[in-house]
Amino acid sequence: MSNMKKILIFLVLIQCVTRVAAQEQLSKKQLADKLFERYEYYKALNLYLPIADKNNPDVRVVERVADCYRLTNDSKNAENWYANAINYNNAQVIDWYYYAEALLQNNKLKEAKTQYSAYYNSVGKPEELQFKLATCDSAAKWMAAPRKEYAINPEKKLNGIYAEWGAAYYGQNGIVFTSDRITGNEGSKQTDNRTGNAYFKLFRANKDSVLLLPMSSEGSKIFNGDYHAGPAIFNAAADTAWITITTTVPRGNLPVDKREKSSHQRLYTRRLMLVMATKKDGVWGNFKNFAYNDIKAYSVGHAALSPDGSLLYFTSDMPGGEGGTDIWYCQKQSDGTWGKPANCGKSINTKGDEAFPVIPWDGGLEFASDGLPGMGGFDVFEAKGKMGEWSTLFNHRYPVNSTADDFYFLTADGLSGYFSSNRAGGAGNDDIYSFNYRPPAPPVMPAPPAVIISTPKPAFDPQDIHAIIYYDLDKSNIRPDAAAELDKLAEVLKANPLVKVKLASYTDVRASGSYNIGLSKRRSNSAIAYLVKQGIAPGRLSAGWFGKENLVADCPDRSSCTEAQHQLNRRTEVVYDGVLK
Repeated sequence: MSNMKKILIFLVLIQCVTRVAAQEQLSKKQLADKLFERYEYYKALNLYLPIADKNNPDVRVVERVADCYRLTNDSKNAENWYANAINYNNAQVIDWYYYAEALLQNNKLKEAKTQYSAYYNSVGKPEELQFKLATCDSAAKWMAAPRKEYAINPEKKLNGIYAEWGAAYYGQNGIVFTSDRITGNEGSKQTDNRTGNAYFKLFRANKDSVLLLPMSSEGSKIFNGDYHAGPAIFNAAADTAWITITTTVPRGNLPVDKREKSSHQRLYTRRLMLVMATKKDGVWGNFKNFAYNDIKAYSVGHAALSPDGSLLYFTSDMPGGEGGTDIWYCQKQSDGTWGKPANCGKSINTKGDEAFPVIPWDGGLEFASDGLPGMGGFDVFEAKGKMGEWSTLFNHRYPVNSTADDFYFLTADGLSGYFSSNRAGGAGNDDIYSFNYRPPAPPVMPAPPAVIISTPKPAFDPQDIHAIIYYDLDKSNIRPDAAAELDKLAEVLKANPLVKVKLASYTDVRASGSYNIGLSKRRSNSAIAYLVKQGIAPGRLSAGWFGKENLVADCPDRSSCTEAQHQLNRRTEVVYDGVLK
């Protein structure tokens, strides 16, 4: 189970309100138990290990060592210690389940099935056993026949020995991601006692460098950088952000958690919340609370905003959901406020955990789930639809998914992008991977018998290639009317398999020239990606991007163009581009 899963989905950062005055008088095990109860696994582990190394250690110490490794995402050590724990006569039954989970994550599928069977048969849950056995079988099947259209590569420039995850596009050429790496210019030197690492922060990366993304906290009681910050999403202009943070409210304003009878500690919970920030003169600030944050009752995080800004998706464990964490949405009202949260429904959400929603280039939703059929841990799924209405879900399978946690699938064109994973072979804990997608070539069909046709087939006419498709203001996603035009074009291209076309895109006269060039490029790439999804080979498609050149509606005074005239200029024109040689 990854750091991000325990820290950035569930109730987070449990700490002690009052310290035991005489900790030095406690036994090492007692002190370790208190640290474990406070979720300070890194510190607890360092106290448990010397005790567990002694001859005939207490099984509860062995279990706690295994738990600490599991909860800090060290599946290899967790596997070894749970294997040790189940050899004790008085081991807890749950040890077999955690042992199976570690085996699955470490790709020991046959052994995992054995341990799942031992656990679920002992607790009498045959349906849940069948789900886990099917997970192991799916993992074996999909890894034996990986999807060859995906090329996966770790982003070595971004990844290190720490956790890096949650890439989001930032402006034209950059991305922002979340990491708990230590930097020399951090404003806070505090560390997370759960992992021993720094708190999560946001980092900006481009082709040349990776830098901490500075966030100003002056005048804001919402954000001070002393706890976890990330992930974040940004608008196209990169001047508005939705950021997931751990609340910085003083502990005296947080409710005390319920505790076990054996515990004498008074604990409280720091939950997640969403904040919006804006950038002015190059400085991030003006932090504002999302209207439905409730840090005393539940967490809210992982924002995803629809291209037109009318829908906000997010992850929460608020009441009324289907399971642990669900994906919810809010609709923007006419006055600019957000309507009441609604659950995305049972097509998306399960009794398990769903999280990390991302809206892809062509609409719909990418998200991660550990409750839907997959390969184990979090798998990435794609769904078409919106709000509470969704089509059949699609599991991306291997190599995008693995037996570990795979999440935050990001793409602007369907052909390339990023995702995060804590799979084996990475540089650190969670890592960022890039992908390129190329659809498989159509199968070669045997030539049909020769047929004599009395009337010769008319020669191909380049005039058969025609389409113009339109876009909304500052958008590059394919609208339903544009999809219908591209569907017709795809049929013509399929009927003429040697023909090539060029997709040239334009913008209206608003915004700067450089920005419009980038926008028209995204429009061409979206149209090409759509045709590729329809089975047209990428080698038959080329792009051109011209910004606000070659206007269809060139008003005498461009600032006075009507919206209808602007619409005519926001377009992609498809033209004949020769034949394959």
